[in-house]
Amino acid sequence: MNWDAKTYNSWQGTVSNRDAKEELGRRIAAKVEDGHVIGVGSGSTAAIAIQIIAERVRVERMRVTAICTSAEVTLACAAAGLAVGSLLALCPDWAFDGADEVDPQRNLIKGRGGAMFLEKVVMQASPKNYILVDQSKLVQKLGEKFAVPVEVLPLAFRVVERELAKIGATEVSPRIAVKKDGPVITENGNFILDVRFAQIGPALEKDINGIPGVIDSGLFWGRDVELMVAR
Repeated sequence: MNWDAKTYNSWQGTVSNRDAKEELGRRIAAKVEDGHVIGVGSGSTAAIAIQIIAERVRVERMRVTAICTSAEVTLACAAAGLAVGSLLALCPDWAFDGADEVDPQRNLIKGRGGAMFLEKVVMQASPKNYILVDQSKLVQKLGEKFAVPVEVLPLAFRVVERELAKIGATEVSPRIAVKKDGPVITENGNFILDVRFAQIGPALEKDINGIPGVIDSGLFWGRDVELMVAR
């Protein structure tokens, strides 16, 4: 028996460039085929795409399973009527996600929503990955608009802070929650540091992840992704 799920508004903020994001949602929904297992990322564009995909699946009576990158996305897919599966049991045929920044080489900064760790795991699992963005996310070099999110084991916070400075961090700021006191707590029970660097290059992702206590960062360098930019 299924839950009588009510509509779940997975995106609580204002959706900028809604028309462009709906157009992207329709383009990604057109790639869905019966039997597909799809990795589903987070953010406002993904939230819109979920609704459009779910409607197509319902109308065409397709069997589609979502591999979700966060609790937010899991709730949104379930409420929209999409079957939700586990990465332990299923491998995605393809995946889609958004990004906070994309440079001309398709390197990414992700993680404003705090889900970059599982987003990276799902991306690694998927043989084909689509990144959905509007023009505002395109930059000449990473770090122009956003800091690099770094997920950190709470007990290692001070150690990681010190070691980040050694590899070129110019500013390290714990991400503070809006509707709770204190730091943002990820779904893995960790803190997020938003980190500024004077230079972001090919080695930085590995340098960050090599620090004991770091779970992962929001740098996605050198991934084989297909960029879909809103027209």
